[in-house]
This record gives sequence, structure tokens and C-alpha cells, in this order.
Amino acid sequence: MRFTFALGLALGLAVAAPAIAADTTMGEQWPLKKQEWSFDGMLGAYNRTDLQHGFQVYKEVCAACHSLDRVAFHSLSESGGPGFSDAQMKAIAAGYQINAEPNDKGETTDDKGNPLKRPGIPADHFPAPFANENAARASNGGALPPDLSLIVKARAGGPDYVYSILTGFHEKPPAGFKVTENKYFNPYFVGWNISMPPPLQDGQVTFNDWDPKKKATIADEAAAVVTFLAWASEPHLEDRHRIGLGVMIFLIVLSGLLYLSYRQVWKDTAH
Repeated sequence: MRFTFALGLALGLAVAAPAIAADTTMGEQWPLKKQEWSFDGMLGAYNRTDLQHGFQVYKEVCAACHSLDRVAFHSLSESGGPGFSDAQMKAIAAGYQINAEPNDKGETTDDKGNPLKRPGIPADHFPAPFANENAARASNGGALPPDLSLIVKARAGGPDYVYSILTGFHEKPPAGFKVTENKYFNPYFVGWNISMPPPLQDGQVTFNDWDPKKKATIADEAAAVVTFLAWASEPHLEDRHRIGLGVMIFLIVLSGLLYLSYRQVWKDTAH
């Protein structure tokens, strides 16, 4: 993974640890871990390998609790996406069970009352892991896991925020701070008490194109899934960057032509 995983203010935090502890005993969010993302900047673009790794992390880890209901399967093989082939995309879709339409008898459930299911197709969106909000809360101690479709755009700090949350569970609470029962300490979450248990572990995901002996770290897994979620939040980012660059070039050329025209039209009146 071609990302910088060190916290940019590490030395400052180490030197000023007592002051920071004093300033944050009330649960103020720590400075986010600033990363170098390939998709940042006017010419930024998604790294296809990172997107596919991130999809794998989402599927194997995040999808157990978090929905991705704004993302359709067909987008996985479209231009600007993770770069899966059509065959791979269709296989991914078929691996999910989707609530089926009524059968020829008008039934939507089987004889046990369970919803009828069918394999996913490219036009389907990623299915939610729970039947409804009540079921989601019941499975998560009353907390509602947010949908991840727009999470990178919806949170201040964007990808750095999500990355910091995912990699922030190893930090130790400062003296005097009490972690609420059934909560977890994470200094990058406002209030520091977060309902989500640590989702990632070193070696939890073995990336398909890596040597099986090579173990991904939490930082590797977090950077990959953040890249994938950034794409989910803005799938047409590369098109936007490409169009924006073209428009800027056009405006620069147009400005030059207008200036030359101005000089030509008014050259005789300049004396």
C-alpha cells in the first residue's frame, strides 16, 4: 500500500503529551491522522488495487454490520470504479441474496415466513445486513451502524477521519477518563466513547493478490477500505477531475486568444 501511515503530529504529541492530556480530558477529538491519498488534489485518481483490496475488507469485515445501499453492483466494473471485469462483477452480485419479487402465487415469503430470496444481479444494490433498523439496533447493543455509502463525505475530515477511527482503538485512555460500559475508547471519536468494537486486526484480511504469508496490518486494511469508501461516496471523481482540467485548459487558451484579439483590435488606437 502506498500510503503514509504515521501520524503527522506524532513528535509534537510526544513532546506535549501532558498538555494534550489536560486539554482533552473532556473527550475532545484528537487531531486526525493526515494521510497522503492517491485521490486527493486536482489530478487525484483512485488506485485500482487499493479499491479492490478495500472492497475485500468491506465484504469480509464491514458488511456484517454496515450497509452500502447507494452502491449498485454494476458500478464495480464501470469506468472509474474498482476495475473488476463484467464476469467478476456478476459473480460478486450473484454471491448476495436479495429479497425476491412476489412469485407466481403472489407470495413474498416461504412456508416458514422467511422472505423469498434470489441471487443478486448487476442492477441490484448491496443489500443491508439487517432486515430493519430495530433488528440492527438489537444486534448492536442499541446502536445503529451507519450506512457507509456516503460516510467519507458525511464526516468532517473525510477519509482522514474514517482512517483515524479505524486505527484509533489501540490508544489508551488518559488518567481519570472512564470508558462507558459496553463502549470502546477511541480518541478520534467525539466524546471518546464509541459503540463500535475494534473492527480490524492485523492479518484479519488476506488480500487476494498478496502472498498468503504476507499479513496485512490494521493500517493496510484501514487505508484500503477508506479508499473504497471514498470511491463509494464519489464514484465519478476521476471524471470530475478530468472535466475540470479540460475546462481550465480551455479557459486559459480562451483568455490568451481574447487578449491577442484585444491587442489586434485596439492596436491602432493605442497611439
